[in-house]
Amino acid sequence: MLLAAAALPGLVACGSSTSGNPSASSETSAASVKLFDPCTQIPDDTVVAAGLKPATKESGIAGVHQSGWEICAWNGRTYSLTVYSTGRTVDEFEHKAGNVDFQDVVIGGRQGRQFRVDGASKDLGCDVVFPASQGVLQLGLLNYAGVDNLDDPCTLLTRIGASIVPVLPK
Repeated sequence: MLLAAAALPGLVACGSSTSGNPSASSETSAASVKLFDPCTQIPDDTVVAAGLKPATKESGIAGVHQSGWEICAWNGRTYSLTVYSTGRTVDEFEHKAGNVDFQDVVIGGRQGRQFRVDGASKDLGCDVVFPASQGVLQLGLLNYAGVDNLDDPCTLLTRIGASIVPVLPK
């Protein structure tokens, strides 16, 4: 009984940290690629130019690293921005249940695919994925609920993304 309890955390840790049904080859490629680390490779002056506070930087999801991803988030006055780096593909994002309203956009001179995540906060958030040699880079903006006179999140993401996108790898 004790042995089974000790093995359980290891079995849980082997699961994928993303939802959906990525193929085994995408999991292998995501793990084997050296990912861009937004927490260490986006300079503080770039973060400030995007209206964010460098001191609020948080790596991972709630401080927990996610296998196959490098994730960093910062807070601004009325929104937060998260930058994700993964070996996955734009196609995987487009086929993930709950990702909706895809359209082509250009931010900071770079072509990307804008989308929203269906659900209660759909009108507060906006995401853009950019193909990169390592896989995908994603910017996710979330307006704070309960704040009056918020900008449209996709319009805001396009504006502040222009500060972030030039430092992202191709």
